[in-house]
Amino acid sequence: MDRVRLEYKSVLGFVAEEEIRRQGEAVLLAHKRLHAKGGEALGWVDLPVRRDLQQLDEVIGAADQIRSHSQAFLVIGIGGSYLGARAGIQMLSHSFCEVHYSSGPAIYFAGHNASSTYMADLLDLLDDRDISINVISKSGTTTEPAIAFRILREYMERRYGKRMAKERIFVTTDGKKGALKKLADEEGYTSFVIPADVGGRYSVLTPVGLLPMAVAGLDVEEIIRGAADAHARLGSSDLAKNDCYRYAVLRYLLYQKGKAVELLVSYEPCLQYFAEWWKQLFGESEGKEGKGIFPASCLYTTDLHSLGQYVQEGRRILFETVIDIERPRREVQIPEDSADRDGLNYLAGKTMDYVNRQALLGTLLAHTDGGVPNLILKVPQLSPYHCGELFYFFQKACGLSGYLLGVNPFDQPGVEAYKKNMFALLGKPELAQRRQELQGRLEDLTP
Repeated sequence: MDRVRLEYKSVLGFVAEEEIRRQGEAVLLAHKRLHAKGGEALGWVDLPVRRDLQQLDEVIGAADQIRSHSQAFLVIGIGGSYLGARAGIQMLSHSFCEVHYSSGPAIYFAGHNASSTYMADLLDLLDDRDISINVISKSGTTTEPAIAFRILREYMERRYGKRMAKERIFVTTDGKKGALKKLADEEGYTSFVIPADVGGRYSVLTPVGLLPMAVAGLDVEEIIRGAADAHARLGSSDLAKNDCYRYAVLRYLLYQKGKAVELLVSYEPCLQYFAEWWKQLFGESEGKEGKGIFPASCLYTTDLHSLGQYVQEGRRILFETVIDIERPRREVQIPEDSADRDGLNYLAGKTMDYVNRQALLGTLLAHTDGGVPNLILKVPQLSPYHCGELFYFFQKACGLSGYLLGVNPFDQPGVEAYKKNMFALLGKPELAQRRQELQGRLEDLTP
């Protein structure tokens, strides 16, 4: 089967092959750390091949149950608890799946913001449809999803009654501890386990991502198969044989040369949320201790009409990683116009994908000529198999990248800073003194 593969010829004007080879020893050490048993949250490394087959069957069974009795399915989570599922669903579904579901429920997301308008608008959609919900949180106390679950659990119990609501609430959480685990046990909700050795942003191939994707009708067994094959293919420490390690090394070398911003670029709108998943993966893994490449994304050709000018002629701090989908899921042919008023008859009979591909190639040439290195990730097609392959490719590359950078790619201490302030300002009792201090500081900062 065709595989995801890296092309980097256009980067060789910025990075020499010898510089890549010199990273071999550092890569070997990092590889050994990634494949060490125990210690850091490394359960995701072997997850595709050590997965709990019984739990996968249970996920598929629960998804079939939900699809049989629900017209809407609400996924409650934030960060890694929803981005992977949303990425996979958007990547592999109809572009307008919200209004084009031929079978199974429409998928909606909650708990990834604190907007009252968003929640009220979501509730407007639900009264005329049978619904099920899946709340995803290791602890059950993360503010945004916890608030959303409290609101939606009350809605479910008011609408269905407590006994029937229980049959429509599914929990994905820690296997042994936490507020959500305790609640699920007390209420008798169907539960799925987030492995203790898998962190949130690496959890897409656990029930965190697999249950929502299965409810959306995706072939999760094929997604796992793609990830398992990637695990085998990307298991070598040899840079010459491992595309994801070469990708990690190239971005590290570009960073050393002042390229501090990486743009993940795609030419397919269905990869928008894959880019959001990727940004969290690399942003939380690398951005610490004053280090890290800033992960950003662009959707071309759309963003060429807004950000293209900056990419072409702005500060030379950028490089691009382009996801090139070689075969589109669907084709549309451009018709002939007898009057040719728009001057486009030279394209008559060609497909829109042909235009999209020439735009990709033309942009590649323009941006590399303008001093923006381009890494190309060739993806044969957007299928469940290649979806699993992409998830695993970037997870493995991210783990290695963090080690090359000299940071721990599996913690996120900076995320707690805003939370401490928010909890104090919200009036959490044990933070009363801090609240007074913060309110005084805010008076100095706000008019």
